[in-house]
Amino acid sequence: MAVLPMQAVNVIGLVKYIDEVVTVLGESGVFHPDEVSNFYTELQDFTHVPTNNTYAEHLANLKSALNRILFDYKIREFDDYDPAAEELEALSETIVSDIDLLCDEKEAAAERLRETRHNYSVTQQFAGLDVEIGELLKLKYMKAHFGKLPKESMPKLSLYKKNSKNIDFMVCTEDKTHCWGVYFAPVDQAEKIDRIFEGLYFEPTELVGGNETPGERIEIYKKEIPILERQVKEAQERIDRYLKDNDETITRCLSKLEELALYMGIRSKALQHGNSFIIVGWIPAEDADQLKRRLTKIRSVELDFSDAKEELDKRPPVKLKNAFFAKPFEFFTEMYGVPKYNEIDPTTFVAITYIIIFGIMFADLGQGFVLTIVGWLMWKLKKMKIGKILAPCGVSSMVFGTLFGSFFGFEHLLDPMYRSMGYKAKPFEVMASENTNTIIFAAIGIGVFLLIVAMLFNVYSSLKQKNYGRALFSTSGLAGIVFYSATVFGLYSEIFLAKHVMSTPYIMGLIVFPFILIFFSEPLTDLVNGEKDWQPESWGGYIVEKLFESIEVLLSYVTNTMSFLRVGAFVLVHAGMMLVVFVLAETVGGFGYWAIVVLGNALVMALEALLVAIQVLRLEYYELFSRFYSGEGRPFEPVKFMKENS
Repeated sequence: MAVLPMQAVNVIGLVKYIDEVVTVLGESGVFHPDEVSNFYTELQDFTHVPTNNTYAEHLANLKSALNRILFDYKIREFDDYDPAAEELEALSETIVSDIDLLCDEKEAAAERLRETRHNYSVTQQFAGLDVEIGELLKLKYMKAHFGKLPKESMPKLSLYKKNSKNIDFMVCTEDKTHCWGVYFAPVDQAEKIDRIFEGLYFEPTELVGGNETPGERIEIYKKEIPILERQVKEAQERIDRYLKDNDETITRCLSKLEELALYMGIRSKALQHGNSFIIVGWIPAEDADQLKRRLTKIRSVELDFSDAKEELDKRPPVKLKNAFFAKPFEFFTEMYGVPKYNEIDPTTFVAITYIIIFGIMFADLGQGFVLTIVGWLMWKLKKMKIGKILAPCGVSSMVFGTLFGSFFGFEHLLDPMYRSMGYKAKPFEVMASENTNTIIFAAIGIGVFLLIVAMLFNVYSSLKQKNYGRALFSTSGLAGIVFYSATVFGLYSEIFLAKHVMSTPYIMGLIVFPFILIFFSEPLTDLVNGEKDWQPESWGGYIVEKLFESIEVLLSYVTNTMSFLRVGAFVLVHAGMMLVVFVLAETVGGFGYWAIVVLGNALVMALEALLVAIQVLRLEYYELFSRFYSGEGRPFEPVKFMKENS
């Protein structure tokens, strides 16, 4: 478990060469830019280097144009493609212009097709009207209104017709909910009649036509629609042909714009003084020599490298480096927060403890095998990070499932194997009542051991950070380890071993004295760390405050330890849930027996795998991490052009 060594780098040079420097830093894929103000304080004479990221604007325009035609573009690497900025931008503008023109042609044809289809659909509702549409619309003393009227309004319309001879509605066609037709209103009564039809929820529609009847207009539309459909198809074919002929050119232009726009982010952090610029950042120590060789080839560039251990006040970014079996568990570490540069990396510890505890809580040879296959498929097919974690957890479940003799819930199916190995029965019977206490105390024992290990990590991490006071006097420091270990060992010896070890010297030296050190940990820590103002403002107030905090400290030791009871509880729960499945299966019998066994196993696997995964992660985060890990570092995020090979 390690943090990759980093180096701080300062790059100084003439402004006219800054783009070359930025390109080299970006192409390296290992440069994490930082704010210059994080390294220097006297910056009143510095200004930001003028940065107009025209690449980003052209990139956005090109992507927008490609999205119009639903082009599934890929970002690729073109080492042999290095056009001048003006050439690249001109090419981008040409591509955008060509695509916009093709899209405008298609959209115009598609819009005409939509309008024609709509008009055709509306005109069909007036097919029975044997009058020229244009003539009706040109009436001088009458206004014609085409539209539809809800059928629920027809009875009310009849009442209006009885009271006025000028109110009528000529029905042409009907559908399930409406009557389609036309009403006429004398010009001098148009406003009054229009209000009446509004109250009847009349919905007007525009009827397009000239010197044709609706029937004649329908025939015209029938001829126009295929022509417009062909125009839309031809426009799409022109787009497809353009993309096929220019696929390589578009991809090159897009990829280079993406790359250069990304690199401009480095330039935006540079500061300028006169004709010179300065860029600062971080790189892995293993890449320093290669980057140095490339940068020193650029005229006027001066470099300064320094070890991140000497720059801790500048918060070096952190990149984790772990063995292959632990690397997938960086996912859990990063979810909590990456370590500070001079803090211990808990990934390997998490990997080992998570796999073992998961296996104990989900102990079943058959179900563990299924979980291993599922995890492997999740990673191989979907590239899900959790899959690479589930696979080793499944293997652990198989190991402990073999120890406990459980195979898809069958508790004695593996007995012949044990007898062939010289055993009378399986090594451990989970459901035996005499083993319940063993399981519970073993779970507590695991918790005690892991908590002590976590506290030892805290001591090591504190010494690494030169925080000697925390290493000695904190609740998870040396005083805490002595207090906790002595208390647990003393109680265990008195209660279970019937040995009297809790003598007065033992209690005073190994329990009371360490607790007093913990009680006064804050002033003692400041004193040991060389703080001048190490005394509290009021000793009386400090003691009163600490009296209350001491209750919380004692409870934290107890609750952290008791939390590991869930390890033993899940061992029993797993066996109990499978017992219920088999009781139900035996009640049904016949074919239903195996149906319930299969479904029961599936349900238990899904439910318990989720619960166990969450509970083990909870133990890691709340019981163990809280003892030694802050996770307050910042991740190493280099400017890196993500290439997606097509």
